[in-house]
Amino acid sequence: MNSITRADRRYRITSHVLPNGLRVLVAPDHDAEVVAVTAVYDVGSRSEPRGFSGFAHLFEHLMFQGSANLPRGAHAHYVQSCGGAFNGTTHLDYTEYYQVLPASGVEHAVFLEADRMRAPTLTEASLANQIAVVAEEITGAILSRPYGGFPWLQLAPLVFDTFENAHNGYGAIEELRTATTDQARAFFDRYYAPGNAVLCLAGDVSADRGIELAERCFSDIGARPVPPRPVITEPDLTAERRDSFVDPLAPLPVFASAWRVPDPAADLRGCLAHLVLCLLLSDSALGRLHRRLVRRDRWVSSVDCSLGLTGEVFGVRDPTCLVLTASPVPGGPGTDAILKAVDEETERLALDGPGPAELTAATRTLSAQLVRMLDGLAGRARHLAVFALQHPGAGLLNELGPLSRAVTAADVRAAAAALRPERRATVELHPGAAR
Repeated sequence: MNSITRADRRYRITSHVLPNGLRVLVAPDHDAEVVAVTAVYDVGSRSEPRGFSGFAHLFEHLMFQGSANLPRGAHAHYVQSCGGAFNGTTHLDYTEYYQVLPASGVEHAVFLEADRMRAPTLTEASLANQIAVVAEEITGAILSRPYGGFPWLQLAPLVFDTFENAHNGYGAIEELRTATTDQARAFFDRYYAPGNAVLCLAGDVSADRGIELAERCFSDIGARPVPPRPVITEPDLTAERRDSFVDPLAPLPVFASAWRVPDPAADLRGCLAHLVLCLLLSDSALGRLHRRLVRRDRWVSSVDCSLGLTGEVFGVRDPTCLVLTASPVPGGPGTDAILKAVDEETERLALDGPGPAELTAATRTLSAQLVRMLDGLAGRARHLAVFALQHPGAGLLNELGPLSRAVTAADVRAAAAALRPERRATVELHPGAAR
């Protein structure tokens, strides 16, 4: 009962829009003297220009290189000197900048976000420096690591056909090296307009104080046109797609399969049904595939099911995917037999649905997971801002617990029935490392 009570916790949210179009959210929480200040811009890797894969990620780095009134490094100094933490992340459909710090530093944090929205420092030197940093990040975090970027980098161009959905959002090093400051300034002018952003303050700050700070720090930033969202819709698959590659650094095989799923914004109920389905397939306690493939047959060492190619469920627009990954045991029957078992289990769920106790356990587990998603102030502020950008409103976060527990057996049957082989794309990673 405790998890259900917590799942029904409702966050107080005050919304305000400045004359320049900036949307402001304040979600007071006085449990601790800490506050998160987050700016989310409606631009991500699916917005970047063709021929410059990773430009949105590169520009996120540039936003930390000084601003209208602050030299390079000052942002970090102000946040860290009062015991805070900060970062920025680029996603498929948005870019986020945040700081979490003692409540006494909230004014500093709001000013810092306003100053770089006003005018970040975009010079030849800062651009060259950050291209080198991003190149090193791509090399170290992806190219030089086993399973680097898997399955997103390999699966996206298999399940999607358009540049916006299929390209490498981490970045193509050779393309980024041709970027110019004029292109960076044009990107800023286009996508970093106040009307293309949401500022969220969550934590130990009152609604009146949060709005007053936003008005004081952001109101002098001029309004600019809000760019149209990129056209990213494309047809679903009508025939199964398969591909494979060798990872020279990987010691063991793995594969990933993807199926298109409902738009999280337009069909939240369908999205939640697919999340429940994921638990019924791969959860260590509830998952039918886990019981069959890991425990009983021992065909795989692990199996996982989630929504989103990058692991993001609610902050990604349509089209998005359910992704199933499995690690076949060496010497086992292989991918084809495992996928046949997946088809059998999804067909069984589509026909019979989950049992009442099974469904209750899955929906309560999902409800508890959604509560934990909002426990941290940084995550709460991000999700509030993203829901304001992409969903009917930030207040919908308060409904996720009850809505997840309202998923029915019929909803799950419909979700399972959609996981047909002809809608599936599968990529196999073959190990190339010496064993």
